[in-house]
Amino acid sequence: MSEKIKVAVLGASGYTGSELVRLLLRHPAVEIVALSADSKAGRTMAEVFAQFTPFALPRLVKIDEIDLAGVDVVFCGLPHATTQVVLKKLLADKPSLKVIDLSADFRLSDPAAYEAWYGHAHQALDLQREAVYGLTEIHREKIAGARLVANPGCFTTCSLLPVLPLLSAGVIENDPIIIDAKTGMSGAGRAAKEGMLFSEVAEGIHAYGVASHRHTAELDQEYSLAAGQPVVATFTPHLTPMIRGIYATIYVRLAHGADAAKLQTVLAERYRAEPFVTVLPLGQVPQSRHVKGSNHVQIGVVADRIPGRAILISTIDNLVKGASGQAVQNMNLVCGLPETTGLDQIALFP
Repeated sequence: MSEKIKVAVLGASGYTGSELVRLLLRHPAVEIVALSADSKAGRTMAEVFAQFTPFALPRLVKIDEIDLAGVDVVFCGLPHATTQVVLKKLLADKPSLKVIDLSADFRLSDPAAYEAWYGHAHQALDLQREAVYGLTEIHREKIAGARLVANPGCFTTCSLLPVLPLLSAGVIENDPIIIDAKTGMSGAGRAAKEGMLFSEVAEGIHAYGVASHRHTAELDQEYSLAAGQPVVATFTPHLTPMIRGIYATIYVRLAHGADAAKLQTVLAERYRAEPFVTVLPLGQVPQSRHVKGSNHVQIGVVADRIPGRAILISTIDNLVKGASGQAVQNMNLVCGLPETTGLDQIALFP
């Protein structure tokens, strides 16, 4: 594209919104033309996030104050249930808009599944049917032609990438797939919550959403597509006292004739050409600190001491590959740009 892509970020005052701004400021093909944050409308981004003090950015406004005539792509970082109503209006007003949605509103293709997991009927069924699930490495071709991309959840991105190629190749069984995942505090958002106070979470760890976390629906959906038959995963998330990161330990049963080395080979071959996915040598274990601040994924495969089983370990930065970085990766595809554009950050260490 000869001219810069004009981008609006809705919900720019949250962690994913600010991470989008951080990435887009260094994207050579993008111009940020509008930023919304209803609760902080009228303020500058520098007043909300001091790291943006050196940069000239649009003032935060309410969504209905944005002039869509000057916008090519909208990133939507609004709460679930809000997004579907907002996007229904925006796309009616300007059908040519490209949308990358970071909420959960369009991730589930089955309206009944959405209603069951989120407790209300979907308010934009036509858009739900149109949306493409934005797990870039798996649905790249569909994403490139999409108007509305539903960015996956952070837990699901980390838990799908190690498993989907193995299900497709038939080298693991559909049951059981057990996911024990840890997340950093930024996954809970920026809003003040008593349970997120330092004294409430430091020096400890706890599970939450046990047997009921909504990301489970995405896992079941995508695992079932890869396997060609229904798959029901067991998923338990845990909150850990770190700021960034998702770390998933996944237990699988090997298919007849397969071993851990076969799993590592399948994953290494599948992701050999992927710029953001690294499959480690057999037995090597990834660490969350080695992907912090980057759009990278690291995956390890370890042979379980129990015959016929293996352990997969995957890690991402929840705000980058788990949210805003993957959103930019998808925007690049939608806009016909090289997929890695603006995403070449190396992990921060230490």
